[in-house]
Amino acid sequence: MLRITDLSYSIDGRSLIENATAVIPTGHKVGLVGRNGTGKTTLFKMIRGELILDTGNIEIPRGWKIGGVSQEVPGNEVSLIDTVLMADKERHALLAEAETATDPARIADIQTRLADIDAWSAEARAASILKGLGFTDEEQRMPCSAFSGGWRMRVALAAVLFSEPDLLLLDEPTNYLDLEGALWLEAYLVKYPHTVLIVSHDRELLNRSVGGILHLEDKKLTYYTGPYDSFARQRAEKRMLMASAAKKQDAKRAHLQAFVDRFKAKASKAKQAQSRVKMLEKMETIRVPEDAARTVFTFPKPEELSPPIIATEAAAVGYGNLIVLHDLNLRIDQDDRIALLGRNGEGKSTLSKMLSGRLEVARGKMVSSNKLRIGFFAQHQVDELRVEETPLQHLLRIRAEEGQAKLRARLAGFGLMAAQAETEVGRLSGGQKARLSLLLATIDAPHLLILDEPTNHLDIESREALVEALTAYTGAVILVSHDMHLLSMVADRLWLVKDGRVNPYEDDLQAYRRMLLAVEKPADKPKPAPKVAKPSREDIMALRSEARKCEERVKKINEMRDKLAKKLADPALYEDGRKGELETWNKKYAEVMEGLDRAEAMWIGALEKLEKAEAA
Repeated sequence: MLRITDLSYSIDGRSLIENATAVIPTGHKVGLVGRNGTGKTTLFKMIRGELILDTGNIEIPRGWKIGGVSQEVPGNEVSLIDTVLMADKERHALLAEAETATDPARIADIQTRLADIDAWSAEARAASILKGLGFTDEEQRMPCSAFSGGWRMRVALAAVLFSEPDLLLLDEPTNYLDLEGALWLEAYLVKYPHTVLIVSHDRELLNRSVGGILHLEDKKLTYYTGPYDSFARQRAEKRMLMASAAKKQDAKRAHLQAFVDRFKAKASKAKQAQSRVKMLEKMETIRVPEDAARTVFTFPKPEELSPPIIATEAAAVGYGNLIVLHDLNLRIDQDDRIALLGRNGEGKSTLSKMLSGRLEVARGKMVSSNKLRIGFFAQHQVDELRVEETPLQHLLRIRAEEGQAKLRARLAGFGLMAAQAETEVGRLSGGQKARLSLLLATIDAPHLLILDEPTNHLDIESREALVEALTAYTGAVILVSHDMHLLSMVADRLWLVKDGRVNPYEDDLQAYRRMLLAVEKPADKPKPAPKVAKPSREDIMALRSEARKCEERVKKINEMRDKLAKKLADPALYEDGRKGELETWNKKYAEVMEGLDRAEAMWIGALEKLEKAEAA
């Protein structure tokens, strides 16, 4: 197991972590959470041995291999599949030695070891991982130099997953993934055979892929059993109990102090008064963790335009002679909240560029309101900020007439307070840069806001604040995001970009998730649909009963998951001689998570049948 004991670490004299202690049992999948800047990435560096601890100790089992995503895969001429295969250094070395070995005994040893590590199925496994992260069979044979930095990060992620380290450290792995890749990673981590510690602000990932949460707050580490939503409930309950205890203690302190103040001068009561003074001195103050400054986004309110604000008719768009999307008959009103769905490369970014005016319509027509203002946010804009300028200087360049006081207020409305306003962008965190870019995208009070992966580098509190801001925003929103929680909370319309067309997706996000994760099966020959009679009252009652049973099944499986998580949190399970038992419990946990997905699908299906029957 990974054991952290009395760990302390400071940066430039500023204490980041103080006397922190935590234990992560072998085989557990744990989410490391905390607000931006609390030291999560620094903790990873200490676990890898890249930083020297001030005090304390980090114990890792002897012989454990630690793996994490390297900053970027080199842009060389090695193919993607070979790059991933080379991540298994032992296999690579054995295959190289097998080419030159002449000693029969050594050749036999090499072949035995290759069989033990399942070396001959490695290419299929590497290809499966690359495919899950969005690379086609053809792209897997292409050199790394053919791909941009973001895509190379996916290759780096594929390489570390393929190498299967005993301790897998992942720092915001979904930042370079689309929705499809993020969903694939969720499912992959559930079945990962070793210990995982993952820094993430993706609630869906933390709810589906981990069985424990390690919380870094107030320079301390606290371990909570269960996924993120369970952690959030436990933490809220803990804070309520501490607040109640602190209130009672304050009342007792006031009562004791009142006695002392009243009787300290009386000789007959002096002894009792002195006794209460000692009680006050010994009383250890119960401190409730202070609430961090509430995260906010303040979007300016645009004036109302007549609908539609954008309409297309038989429009086509692309690059030069290459048409990417065609037959676009779309309408956008100012109160729309639209999420763009579709696999990578289908044209979501192309559609966003067309709607924002960054790409001309090749055929057909697109009509926009004369007064339409559009705000556009994409990750590349964060990377294009002027690193030598402060956020205040960025605003002064475009709104100097407003004066510094108003511009500082605008920055504060996006969580960039006085200190950040005067800090060079190059020294800001990724989340702070994203806030500045969001401010620049919305400063003109746009009627349409197009957001391409807006949550990258934002912590969970900031993501919740963004949800609130978008909900209150009076303009239209078009979202491209891998954050299922953001999409489910904001979007009320879904557009599927597929096969060169854009059409409404009539089902919900959970159905889309199931579709992406489903194993493709050959389609049966369609049969003519039989005439469906109007359901009777008995039929509807039966469907209601089935829906209740499905809901109860989901509830029971959730309880089973919590019990297994508690079982796996027992340190005794990781003692020598119980490895077989540990593997059994880990397998059961993975099976329960798969069963939960199936049960949820059945429940949703039962509800859909009931709704159709009641509407008939």
